[in-house]
Amino acid sequence: MGVSQMSISSQQRSHGQPHEGPQPASRGDQEGQHGQGAHEGQRDDAGLPEERYLDREESWLRFNERVLELAEDESVPLLERVRFLAIFANNLDEFFMVRVAGLVRRMVAGFPVEGSGLQMPQQVLGNTLELAGELTVRHARAFSERILPELASHGIEILRWKELSATERDALSELFRQRIYPVLTPLVVDPAHPFPFISGLSLNLAVMIADPRTDATVFARVKVPPLLPRFLAVSRYRYVPIEDVIAAHMTDLFGGVEVLEHHVFRVTRIRDLEVDEDLTENLLQAMERELVRRRFEPAVRLEVEETMSGDVLERLVTELDIDARAVYRVPGPLDLSGLLTIADLNIGELRYPAFVPSSLAVSQDGSIFTTIAERDILVQHPYDSFAASVERLIEEAAEDPGVLAIKQTLYRTSGKSPIVDALIEAAEAGKQVVVVVEIKARFDERANIAWARKLEEAGCHVVYGVVGLKTHCKMALIVRQEADGTLRRYCHLGTGNYHPTTARVYEDFGLLTADPVVGEDVTALFNHLTGYSRPGSYRRLLVAPESLRNGIVSRIDGQAERQRAGLPARVVFKCNALVDEVVMDALYRASQAGVPVDLWIRGMCGLRPGITGLSENIRVRSVVGRFLEHSRIYAFGVGEDQDSQVWIGSADMMHRNLDRRVELLVQVADPGHQRRLRGLLDLGLDDGTSSWRLGPDGYWTRHSLDGSGNPLRDIQETLVSQRRARSADE
Repeated sequence: MGVSQMSISSQQRSHGQPHEGPQPASRGDQEGQHGQGAHEGQRDDAGLPEERYLDREESWLRFNERVLELAEDESVPLLERVRFLAIFANNLDEFFMVRVAGLVRRMVAGFPVEGSGLQMPQQVLGNTLELAGELTVRHARAFSERILPELASHGIEILRWKELSATERDALSELFRQRIYPVLTPLVVDPAHPFPFISGLSLNLAVMIADPRTDATVFARVKVPPLLPRFLAVSRYRYVPIEDVIAAHMTDLFGGVEVLEHHVFRVTRIRDLEVDEDLTENLLQAMERELVRRRFEPAVRLEVEETMSGDVLERLVTELDIDARAVYRVPGPLDLSGLLTIADLNIGELRYPAFVPSSLAVSQDGSIFTTIAERDILVQHPYDSFAASVERLIEEAAEDPGVLAIKQTLYRTSGKSPIVDALIEAAEAGKQVVVVVEIKARFDERANIAWARKLEEAGCHVVYGVVGLKTHCKMALIVRQEADGTLRRYCHLGTGNYHPTTARVYEDFGLLTADPVVGEDVTALFNHLTGYSRPGSYRRLLVAPESLRNGIVSRIDGQAERQRAGLPARVVFKCNALVDEVVMDALYRASQAGVPVDLWIRGMCGLRPGITGLSENIRVRSVVGRFLEHSRIYAFGVGEDQDSQVWIGSADMMHRNLDRRVELLVQVADPGHQRRLRGLLDLGLDDGTSSWRLGPDGYWTRHSLDGSGNPLRDIQETLVSQRRARSADE
């Protein structure tokens, strides 16, 4: 929601995803009959209590609450607190567009709400909207009561129109006439003009005017131009919301009539794609049509300034046909996602210290292929440079005359992508280039469609994966002819996207390997994605939807068997979300057997830890900070026996990942890499590390100070310091 980019999706949206955060950062887990039926029959819940799962929607909101706590934390640099406010706003927008929308759709369709225990669907929705409302008000107060005064104390002011000087108002009036007025379109509602469509997330002014001909009161709507800055710069470090400038010039828009009142409002609409791939021959064109249709989805939230009169609010609620519980009155300004502009101000002392990723993970001497052929390389972004490792691998592959083929998945990438440029260069050089583009990546559909067309035009073979499944796995395969004439396969398998921008703020792992077993597995998986080959068995991969859930559960059960046999056992997960009932039940059974279970979960967690007889051996921690904790690591055993394994990959323990996506985990074979990953897990879960701890009631408690009031270890700053020290030593 690093966390400065808290939501794969919200943040990639701000970078133009959306964070994935986020980020994000994509949290819509709307279930259909396919996802539910795929795992229901595997569940072994005998003897487990019925109310063992936490509500997923509340768990997600509690995650965003942790983001808000960082915005309220005075020990965090001021502009980073501003960034967390913007991330919270972005995250909540996405929550309503996807998760609340999915909940509403399930209720309308008569589907049950999964993971809700004994609560009825209406109760789940009511609780969700109530908690979202509480956090919305808290967020607005954090901005007005905490952040605004502190910004002002550092000479950064966000002002309202009445607080401006006469000179500043004159300058803004001129700006209004030149740049704003020409693009405004006031729309009056009367018998000849129906109520206009209000697009999702647009900022609007509801205006009541007196008609001088009839003395009637007429409603009008003015849309704030979305391409203009959210906060207009009055002078250096002085800003005013754009809607204030528009509101101050209402007489220019409605000449000759009396403006009685005006208030800002904002609507959130469902934003989820519905394309029947079985009936659609050209998925690309169908997606483009669906993106146009999506603008007219139903409304799921209405935000209004708290000054709005009851009559105007009632008019909006009626016209938008919105649940009254999803109407939120808050002090202005609305849409604080625009605060990212303020957060990006280049004032070093008010931001996290600058950090340059290390480029030492991969030798800079000679060919990267020579280095990977000698040993596997494990990189952790953003601490290890994405450009000096993953980007370099693809760019060298495009230039290397020995490389015959490059195959890669693209789920999200940036507006200007060196990786896409390298793939195009490789195709133009005559190499075989195959790209599996996921054009249904939420909030990045338009960008991915554009990339797909550009890649096709360059001669790349572009495919869209398997019908009915999103291709979410992160993998690249390079086939290279060596000096002795033999062919060798080089692979990259990662936990994050091929996105150079988010790689600087998302924490992710990547494995660079020339291991022939991994190469064979990855080749088989690409053949499955691009052709009609049936998924087979893999030796170093777990692949969803065929084998990943069963693979995870069988390894959890294996640790339970070891514990019962009196042998050392342990299960440790690090992932973004844990809500799959089959996996949670396996963890409950392992806990009942006495297995220590440690879970490092960034976002949603549906498991209740610390319940006697059920989960007293389970601890759950969450780390939210400068970087978005995005990697997925699954470790089994204590690291000293043949049953001990460590896996990394793209999959969270969610239905959508395990049932409706092509995901992969790869087993980490190098003993040094295993120790490194286990060491990271132990550090993140250590009581001396600052984190949030989950209780059995679903509440998260922050532990950031020791018994003497001193700050606990910040794991992200610790890793930054380690990379700096390593660079200095070199």
